[in-house]
Parts: sequence; structure tokens; C-alpha cells
Amino acid sequence: MSRKSWLIIIAGLTVGSMLVCAGLFGLTMWFLDNIGADSSTLAFGDAIAIVRVEGVIVSGEAPPPNPFGGVNGMAYSQTIIKYLQDADENEDVKAIILYVDSPGGSVYASDEIYRQLMIMNKPVIAAMGSLAASGGYYVSAPTQEIWVSPHTLTCSIGVISQFLNLEEFGEEFGVKTITVKSGKFKDTGNPFRSFNEEDRALWQDIIDEAYDGFVNIVAEGRGMEEATVRQLADGRVCTGKQAQKMGFVDELGYLPEVIDRAAEVGGIEGEPRIIEYNEETSIWEAFAASAAQPNDPLESLKQMIHYHPGSSLMYLYVGP
Repeated sequence: MSRKSWLIIIAGLTVGSMLVCAGLFGLTMWFLDNIGADSSTLAFGDAIAIVRVEGVIVSGEAPPPNPFGGVNGMAYSQTIIKYLQDADENEDVKAIILYVDSPGGSVYASDEIYRQLMIMNKPVIAAMGSLAASGGYYVSAPTQEIWVSPHTLTCSIGVISQFLNLEEFGEEFGVKTITVKSGKFKDTGNPFRSFNEEDRALWQDIIDEAYDGFVNIVAEGRGMEEATVRQLADGRVCTGKQAQKMGFVDELGYLPEVIDRAAEVGGIEGEPRIIEYNEETSIWEAFAASAAQPNDPLESLKQMIHYHPGSSLMYLYVGP
């Protein structure tokens, strides 16, 4: 057999092997994407839904999961709202658990979730994880019951806005900014000039307005006097035990106990079926998202420090 014939045979075997490998890979991905998906979709009967608020609360929808990048530590308001709506419309779901493990986050995003909770038709019980502070408490307040571990850090009822001041840094390294503005407050928060008393008074009014809203929501959700809430809502973080004594939570317990309670509230006899609402993006979409969004160190740093241009109102616990 000639050398040319051997080369043709080898090339054919190589191409054939590649096609077989590609087929096996595709079959594996299909299996993971379909058979390995939420198994609750294959079951029937009364169920408890779990919707998770984990990480810093931000507005918008969650991006497709990155198979190489891990979890981004954000709780996206529109995605959580969608899960709540889906659970409310699912005839099999008899009660919903809002599992909160979050330091809070955006005032706007927290309020979006709160407003959805206020129009739910089915009972919703909050279960707090290791941390459910500030905005994490805000979204728990309207639920029918709040369950918490004795060791959970919660409360931190208050509002915060933080501004960077790089004026001295700029002077040391010769960095100058030129600002053209239409009014004296237009550049409030500019990191290259001092934050003066007029700026502080302006932002204090904004903070106080958001704080009043937080206090009213807690008072309404917990059936407490506004004055009582205001006395305790000084931004302090507290343990689950302390929160129960102050009237901010109902019961001490962990997720298994909350599931049992949700089944009782939902009228389910026996062990309930659990439906976890989470991202339903296919494995192909995840790989595409990973390829389209390379790991940018600057973007990772911005996420880590919750960087955003200017300064937004935050229901955020900024402790260690």
C-alpha cells in the first residue's frame, strides 16, 4: 500500500475519532442539561418551594452561570421576583420559603423584592442563613413568619451611602480634575473634592427618607409600634436570639424545621416535596456566556468592593 493511501486512512481514522468524541461529548452535555436538571419537574404532588436570596442584593437579572468562574455572590432582584412569581403560579406549590443569606444591598433592588412579596397569594416564610442583615432583613419583614438560627447575624436596620475622597491622593500624584457644572450640588460625591457640610446635609435628608421607609416596613410587617422599631433600629447588628427578644423574628430553627413549618402552613401531610427555584440556563448557554465574558480582573475587583459610579443608597451591612 502506497504512502498516500496510508495517509488517507490515517486522516479518515482521525476525523472519525473526532466525530465520535464530539458525539459522546454532546450526549453527555445533553444528559447533564436534561436528566441532571431540577428533578422536581419530574415529580408530582404537593410541594414546598424554596427561593433563595443569597449574596449582595442588586437590581436586574442574573447572567448565565459561568462554568469556570464560580458564583458571583449577587442576588438579582428581577430573577428572584421571577422565581417568586413562578412559585406562586405553580399549582403544586402550597407554601414558599424565602431563604435569605445576605448582607443586604441596593435600596431599590430590596424594595423591588419587597413589593413582589406583598402581592403573593401563597404563604411565604423567611428562613435566615448565617447572615440576613439590613436589606436581607428588609425582604424578610413582609413574610408571614421569620425563622432564624440562634447564631444568625441579622437586624442592621438602617441606610448607608459611602463616598471616596481622593483629594490628597490626587495632589500627591499630580492628578487634577476639571469640573464644569450647572449647580453647586451637581458634583456632590466627586472623589477629588472635599465633601462639605452642604453636601452632607443634602445626603442626610436622602438617607433619613430611606430610613423612614425601612422603619415603616418593619413596623407594618412585624406588627410593632413605629416608635419601638425606631428605638431599636440604630443600625446595630444582632444575633438570632437577640432579634427574637426584640420581636424582629418569630422562631429559632434551621431550614429543616422551616420546611416542616411550611408544610404545616400549606396543609401538606407527610414529607413534602421540595422544589428549588434556580437558574435554568442550559449548559450550552453557560459555555457561551463564559466564552463571551472573559475574566476581567478590574470587573472582579469592582464586584468585590461593590464599586459603582457615584454613590447609591444601600441597605447594606458593612461589618467584617
